Amino acid sequence: MDFTDKRVLVVGTGVSGVAAIRLLAAKGAKPVVLEGNEKADREQIRAKIPESITYDLIIGNLPEEVMDTLDLAVLSPGVPTDLPFVIKLQDKKIPVWGEIELAYVCGKGRLAAITGTNGKTTTTALTGAIMREYYDSVFVVGNIGLPYTEYALEMKDSSVTVAEVSSFQLETIHSFRPEVSAILNITPDHLNRHHTMQCYIDTKARIAENQTKDQICVLNYEDSELKKLADKIPADIFWFSSARPLERGIWLDGEDIIYKDTEEIKICTIHDMQLLGVHNYENVMAAVAITMHMGVPVECIRKAIAEFKAVEHRIEFVREVHGVRYYNDSKGTNPDAAIKAVQAMVTPTVVIGGGYDKQSSYEEWIDSFGDTVKCLVLLGATADKIEATARKAGFTNIIRVASLEEAVKVSAAQAQSGEAVLLSPACASWDMFKSYEQRGTLFKEYVNQL
Repeated sequence: MDFTDKRVLVVGTGVSGVAAIRLLAAKGAKPVVLEGNEKADREQIRAKIPESITYDLIIGNLPEEVMDTLDLAVLSPGVPTDLPFVIKLQDKKIPVWGEIELAYVCGKGRLAAITGTNGKTTTTALTGAIMREYYDSVFVVGNIGLPYTEYALEMKDSSVTVAEVSSFQLETIHSFRPEVSAILNITPDHLNRHHTMQCYIDTKARIAENQTKDQICVLNYEDSELKKLADKIPADIFWFSSARPLERGIWLDGEDIIYKDTEEIKICTIHDMQLLGVHNYENVMAAVAITMHMGVPVECIRKAIAEFKAVEHRIEFVREVHGVRYYNDSKGTNPDAAIKAVQAMVTPTVVIGGGYDKQSSYEEWIDSFGDTVKCLVLLGATADKIEATARKAGFTNIIRVASLEEAVKVSAAQAQSGEAVLLSPACASWDMFKSYEQRGTLFKEYVNQL
């Protein structure tokens, strides 16, 4: 698409919004920047955008007379598509794209894209690490924290891009089409945004909607929603399984990871990696399936797996104090992710939970505690809801705290040598923190102060 002199609305002035503005300006477009927060500071916004870029800045509501001058709108991932002004743009037949659609249209090279409720970041980081063992020009972008638009202009025909894609980003794709896509799992999440589970599932499935039968979609055979979805996906399905051998696919056979397409290959054992838990073995299998289909030799895959460490904030070992091991799983922002973290613990564990309410239910998370979780320390907006759920299920060793710092001190007092403390909130962070990264970083600071 030729963006020269096109008036393009960019909604949002966060990291991805500013990256989109820079990309559009470089392509010759005339950005119109909308910051919906009426209290936003105009000078602070201007400080984020290079002085060399000419743009119009609107704070608050988008006037209709401005709407009528637009050729395109680009939404940041945090902007819901059901806002009245977005619906009005669509009614006026103004194309509404997301940041990843813009980057895809402007970028070059080959693309692998990964989504799912949980495991996206670990799988994306590992897939990127494997690609870098073989390819010279590799970009790891998207929901992992590096805007796709930030790097689109640097991409060459020989580049390989690995994108972590959220459901929010998939709402606004049009031509986006990866060579290999992957959906790791689907469990309830973000229902405050998508409203129904079916809408959430349908949005996740969009990652593969433009693929052809000559391209690959990697799916989890043990996920019931993905089994139902498979027939609707136009790409060639390649399954992975943590529970059974497959006619064609990749699976966990005891302690071995076996890959079978035209021939059967033992990739590695679970002892060859530094990751904990079955959910991480699934992440590894997905990364192997993606990279094998992108032409990476097995030797490079094995080397990258052996060297790869857990991503920050995902069951990340922090330190051991007085025989107690502390783990940061701040990225466990929904119950299913938090269940996987509990399942990865091998000693009695004190869990720190609670946070922003995404309208999740917590019964299955509490049920997963079994004999592993000895104490639940709660904070944040969901503390009442979680405590009520836990007590109804018969789990009563619950301590309420007012801050994360207090949570760490209380947990340290509860845990004994040989046990663990796990921050795995099962909730988003936005009630008390700017992001799950900030929450996890503060947790590590408080642990290191013990």
